[in-house]
This record gives sequence, structure tokens and C-alpha cells, in this order.
Amino acid sequence: MDLKRFTRGPLLWILGIVVLLLVVTTMWGGDSNYEKTDTSAIVKMIDEGKVANAKIIDKDQRIEVTTTDNQRFSSSWVSGQGVQLANQLTAAEKAGKLKDGYNVEVPQENFLVGLLVSFLPVVVIVLIFLFLMNQMQGGGSRVMNFGKSKAKLITKDTPKTTFADVAGADEAIEELQEIKDFLQAPAKFQAIGAKIPKGVLLYGSPGTGKTLLARAVAGEAGVPFYSISGSDFVEMFVGVGASRVRDLFEQAKANAPAIIFIDEIDAVGRHRGAGLGGGHDEREQTLNQLLVEMDGFDVKGGVILIAATNRPDILDPALLRPGRFDRQIVIDRPDLEGRKGILKVHARGKPFDGDVDLEVIARRTPGFTGADLANVINEAALLTARQDKKLISMAILEESIDRVMAGPERKTRVMSDQEKKVIAYHEGGHALVAHALPNADPVHKITILSRGRALGYTMTLPMEDKFLATRSEMLDQLAMLLGGRTAEELVFHEPTTGASNDIEKATSIARRMVTEYGMSEQLGARKFGTGNSEVFLGRDMGHERDYSEKIASTIDEEVRRLIESAHDTAWEILVQYRDVLDNLVLELMEKETLSRDQVLQIFSPVVKKEHRPSYSGYGKRLPSDRPPVLTRKEQAGNGALPAGTSAAQDVVPRDGN
Repeated sequence: MDLKRFTRGPLLWILGIVVLLLVVTTMWGGDSNYEKTDTSAIVKMIDEGKVANAKIIDKDQRIEVTTTDNQRFSSSWVSGQGVQLANQLTAAEKAGKLKDGYNVEVPQENFLVGLLVSFLPVVVIVLIFLFLMNQMQGGGSRVMNFGKSKAKLITKDTPKTTFADVAGADEAIEELQEIKDFLQAPAKFQAIGAKIPKGVLLYGSPGTGKTLLARAVAGEAGVPFYSISGSDFVEMFVGVGASRVRDLFEQAKANAPAIIFIDEIDAVGRHRGAGLGGGHDEREQTLNQLLVEMDGFDVKGGVILIAATNRPDILDPALLRPGRFDRQIVIDRPDLEGRKGILKVHARGKPFDGDVDLEVIARRTPGFTGADLANVINEAALLTARQDKKLISMAILEESIDRVMAGPERKTRVMSDQEKKVIAYHEGGHALVAHALPNADPVHKITILSRGRALGYTMTLPMEDKFLATRSEMLDQLAMLLGGRTAEELVFHEPTTGASNDIEKATSIARRMVTEYGMSEQLGARKFGTGNSEVFLGRDMGHERDYSEKIASTIDEEVRRLIESAHDTAWEILVQYRDVLDNLVLELMEKETLSRDQVLQIFSPVVKKEHRPSYSGYGKRLPSDRPPVLTRKEQAGNGALPAGTSAAQDVVPRDGN
């Protein structure tokens, strides 16, 4: 609850005045002219005839007397003494000792006190109820406004975002430019009978700029922009979501032309009946009202709905049909030119050194979204400020990319030379296999420095953006992933736990090759299973598996064959170029990080394979009797590792490439 707003309200002022009046009347209710004395003293005065008149106040158990010389005294009495005092006063009056007699008074209750006692519990309950409702409604002045829309209105006076602030989404901007033109000049479209889309759905990976594009449309068109999240419609009260939908569209129509933007619409627009037991009824009521409002649009009204989601596959079909979301725009990860444009946008106003080349940074960041690239530039600025430098250098940008991809460097993690050697051979195995295979991405960097959860990593980068993957490329990727595990087996005669992430990735690729991409020689071009990693209740739970147990066994065998074949390929390469692997490990142990040029110099004796080796006869690998290479420190006699000795039994699991 907003305390400042509450204290400015009339309710608190009224309560304060009532309490103040109560205190004042209570203070004035008693007579302060009476001097307090002992009850025995008053009894003695009565017996001696010194009391002119007396008054017994029964409710307060108090007696007040005025003496014959006009002195006033008061005293209290306890239960039972009141009757005795009354009898004594009666006897004194009969004896003529009380000139003015006595009186017994039963005081009436203060009106304000009675009113406060009667209504105070009700007031407290109402205040508690209002406080709880305020908390559930998000605080502020939203108490009891359950059905009111919680959309934020961004007007033309707000600092606006334009298409100049968006890069890497040229096709989406071109589509949305039409929306802007319609909002600014609808007569041009209506003159030839064209109908502008009622709804535009933006979908793509997180961080690709869907919300930014919607704000840019509003900024370009200069119209009111109502922004709300899908989760803001549904509360704990039945019917609130539908009421808020109605209120939102009424506000937009009253301020037309306007744009309504619903972020994460899948929170309210999920497929109806997709939950066990009928789904969330309140969410479905909200979706039904949204469908009605969109269908009830007047295309001449100038209200356009823009929605964004990461999961268009789970939206209700009625929401996606023409007449509601007429246009669906994919906001994909940016390509090389898009990444260059995004980097330029986020580099505005930041001081860069002369050696900075944003094109190189764009080539180093394939698959990055706009949010990732913005984070890279921001991390570089933070690192520059942390090092008390004035210009952002290329080295700092390279470090910021590594931080975004793998996390900060773990300088406090201390590892033994033995574990470092295991990691060096592991990463060297990845790099050597990737360099020797014709369809693997070139090696860009190798490091055995711990970063994030990874104990070390080998970075491979494609020469250009790729949108398709061939079978040969995926087979080479499998071999590269298993190169680290294979190097451990070759050199130390047993694997470690460091290859767990590599095995997970390799198994996933091999299974998709068999079940989704139709790249199995035995099973052919068929798809097996739904291919979804997440179960969508109500749609997938009732579906039976679309293949037999025999096919399932064949799938497992094919996955194993692909992985074992890739394992054999990596083994052959590492055995053939064992000297190169040892030289690479020596350099890694000494320098810890090797750049692309250094790696190419070490790999100069390696000749790329022209054809894939045969995948038959897997499982015939034999361990090598050749011991691991000795570092210069070990060659000097400091802890040489004997041949055949296990490198490490309990290496920390890594999460690298």
C-alpha cells in the first residue's frame, strides 16, 4: 500500500479527528477541582459532620464531597464499600450532619466513545480488506477496480522509439511500415478498398527485439500505444480477465487511432482445452473475450493489435486465423549484416579505441540475438570503467564476448597440474579433430582457463552464417564433440567426467538425425515421435507412440552406431597426429589460452581429410602405450606422470564444447 497516498486520503483524517475528540472529551469528562484523599478520611469527615454535601458516582466507584468550609475531596471505593458509604450518608442526613444531602449518580456513556467502540471492529476489518485488495491489485489506487485494464499508455509526449533504433530485422520493419502508414494516412488504403490487418503477431526467439519493434511502430506513427502483458489479464477473481479485455479495447477505441500491444500473449492465448481436466477456465474466458473483441473490430476504427510470443505453436487456432491475426511476422536471429547494424546502434555515444572493428565482432557472434549483442557492448563498457580506462578496446570486446558466452573467468579456482593436463588434452582433442575434418567449423580459440561452469573450452566459429546442415557436417560435429573424450582414452587409458556435456550434445544430435532428419540408412527418411521436448497436456498425453518396439530398438542401435562411428573417426585422427596433440598441450599448459593464429601454426602438419572414413567395425579401438607428453616443468623433474597412470578419477564435470 502506498502510505503517502493513504495518508492524503479522507479516511485517515476522519479517524484522526474522531480519536482527538475522544481524548478531549475524556479529559474534560472528569472534574479536576476535587482533591484526591483517602476513603477513610472522607468517612471520618462524614462522621464528624464536616461534609456539607456528597455525590456517589456508582459507575466509576468514586465519591466526591464538599466540606462545610467549601473544600472538595474525592476518593475511590471498591466493591461492597459503596453500600456502606450510602448507608453512612443516609444516617448522617437523618442526624442533620449533611446540610445539603447527598446524591447517587449513574453517569451516561460518552456518545463518541460508544460510537467508536461499536464501529471500531467494522472499520478495522474494512481497512484490512482494502489493504489486501490493494496488494492483490498491484497497489496504488486500483482498489476495487478489478475489471479495469492495467495497460500502460505511452503517448506521443513520451520519449519515443523509432525504426532507426532497430537493426537486424529489415523484413519485419518493412512489414510494419505498412501498419505505420495506415495509422498516419488510412484514407490512402481505404480509397482502393484495402483492409489493414487487424492483428499482427510477432514471434521469434527471446531477445530478438519483438517488443522493441512494437514500440518503434507506435513511435513512428505517433499514436497512443497501450502496452500490457498477457499475465496481467488473469487474476484470482472470476471474470476479471474478460472485463479487463473489454476495458482495454474501449480505451483504445476512444483514443483511436491507437495500437494495443500484448506481450507474451501465450499466457492468455494458449490452446483451449489443453490442460488435464479442462484447463484453466478463467484463462479460457479471457481468451474468448479477446477473440470476440478482435472479431468485433471496425477496420475503419484505427485500432491495431500487435502481440508477441516465443511459442506460436501453443496458441489457439481461433486466435491465429485470418480476421484476427492476419499477419504473422518472424523475428529471427540476425545474420552477419544484421549483427553489424545492431552493434552500431548500441555503440552510439560510447568511446571506442581505433583498433575496434565491429565487423570482426559481428563475425565472432553467430547466433547472438539483439539482446546478446547489447549485453556484449554493455559488458565491454563495464569492464573499461572497472579498469579505469577511457576507451573501449578490441581486447575488452573479445573478453566481453567470452563473458556472455561462457561466464566470467574463475580466477579463484585452483587446479592441480595433473587436472590441467587432462583438460588440456581434452580441449586439444576437440580442436585437433575439428581442424582435421573438412566439414567442421574452424577453431577460433582454445583455453584451459576456468570460465563459468566450464573448466575449459574450444571455440569454433563458422566462416559464414548457416541455415542448413548437411549429413556430413553433422557427422563431423559428432566427431568433434567426442574428440575430448577420445583424447582422454588415448592418453590416459580411461575417460573422466569432463565429457558429460559433450556426450549429452552428441546424443541429442544423433537422435535427431535418426528420428527427425531422416539421416538413417536403416530407417530411411521417416519421422518418429512428435519431436517435442515438452509435453503439451491435453494434446500430446493422449497420443500413442507411432512406431513399434522393434523400431525403437533400431533407433537406439542407429544412435549408438552414429556415436561409435564418430568416436572411431576422432580416434583415427588423434592417433595419426599424436605428436601435434602433444605439442598443442605443451603450448596450452604454458600459455593457457591460444588464439586462432597460434592454433593454425601448431596444426600446420595436419592435412584435412577429403572423405569420411567407413563407419563399420566400431569398437575396435586399442589403448596406446605411449605416455602423455611431459610439460617443461615435468621434464625438469617436477612430478612426471608415469606411463599408463590414470590422470584423474574425480575431475569436476565441465560444460564446454
